[in-house]
Amino acid sequence: MQQFIKPGFNLPLAWTIDLLLPLLIKAQHNIDEVIVSPEDKAMLRGLRKERLLFFTNHPTTAEPPITYHLGNLMGARFQYMASRQVFDWQAGIAGKVISNIGAFSVIAGINDRESFKTARAALAKPAGKLVLYPEGEPTSGENDSLMPFQAGAAQISFWAQDDARKIDPNADIMILPGFIKYVVQGTENEARTQLIESIARLEKDLSIDPGNKNLLRRFLTVGRVLLEGAEAEYNIPRAAEQDFDYRAGRVRHAILDGAAEKIGMPGGYDLKADAITKLRFLFAQLEMLLITYPDPKLPKLSESEKDWLNRELVKAFDFIVMKKDYLLSRPTAERFCEWLARYESYHYGKTPRALGGEPSPLPRKAYVSFARPFPISEYWSTNKSEKKKGVDKMLTRLRGDMQGLLDEALQMTQPLVRPYDVEQEDA
Repeated sequence: MQQFIKPGFNLPLAWTIDLLLPLLIKAQHNIDEVIVSPEDKAMLRGLRKERLLFFTNHPTTAEPPITYHLGNLMGARFQYMASRQVFDWQAGIAGKVISNIGAFSVIAGINDRESFKTARAALAKPAGKLVLYPEGEPTSGENDSLMPFQAGAAQISFWAQDDARKIDPNADIMILPGFIKYVVQGTENEARTQLIESIARLEKDLSIDPGNKNLLRRFLTVGRVLLEGAEAEYNIPRAAEQDFDYRAGRVRHAILDGAAEKIGMPGGYDLKADAITKLRFLFAQLEMLLITYPDPKLPKLSESEKDWLNRELVKAFDFIVMKKDYLLSRPTAERFCEWLARYESYHYGKTPRALGGEPSPLPRKAYVSFARPFPISEYWSTNKSEKKKGVDKMLTRLRGDMQGLLDEALQMTQPLVRPYDVEQEDA
């Protein structure tokens, strides 16, 4: 299987996608509209001739088509670094399309020289533009939180600046932090009805009597029952019923450690690492296995074993990031939908949208906001001893800017249930 997918550009295909993009975003992601303020549209057009690296959050698979739309608003074409496995979706059709509108592959977990070289070249050329998602893969599935950033996203921009200065001594790369917020459309009653119907199906399957519980308590009860089932499946002793986060943490670590043990505990797997680090590592191992990456250190797995590993990692993903207070503190329609996706993934085996599965059950609009763009030269240095500090400082600023945008966007959604209204807690 081809290991590196280089970017291309097919103008007729790009024009076709430009024309059909609203329909594609609706069909694939149930997004009715992408909203950018007039002021930000003007800002984007003002960056059209600049070297530009655009960073945004990446909770689902909807962000790449949205950033493609932003390129259209700018009057420019972005290039995109995408996980190698994405190019095999839909029997490779997805890869054929995205590689011909500027996407190129990256294999997580290795020093992917071809990918890094392509990213540097994309940014170093005059007016070059690149999109990176600093949270990396897999995505979180949560719109109101940010996963830990990967330092390599900032490092690439410094390498590209080195290359650009070889071409033009005055070259600079503009860094543009952004944030995409998804807001459910329709009335509160419509959202509530859809969520009640969905949670009722799970309650019926799990033999749960909802009684007179409100929506928040019903969701937490389903979560508790699914958690108990996972504890039984993975032979985890019961803990205090109220400590949902601790129990969910034990489940995700048990799944990940068990998967790692079954495939031979590959080198580099750290039993003491946090669950996100473990998940990223094992997903990277799986991706390399799926593309038959030539590394003798990789475990030898049959096709059925690869399928098993993928299912286990998706199960672990269902328990990753999910924290009880995330839903309790702001029980919005959007957060209910995120938890519903996790429940249905775990119970029905549906692939969550964050991993390329089914779209949101409720129609949404995507609101895009931006922090002030800044030149990489504020942090870049020709002094090797200063470069590491510069990368760290830039990454800190980037996360701060994006967290600020996230915090501002929280007010765009309102709770369906009074926060923490659980009376006697069920999870």
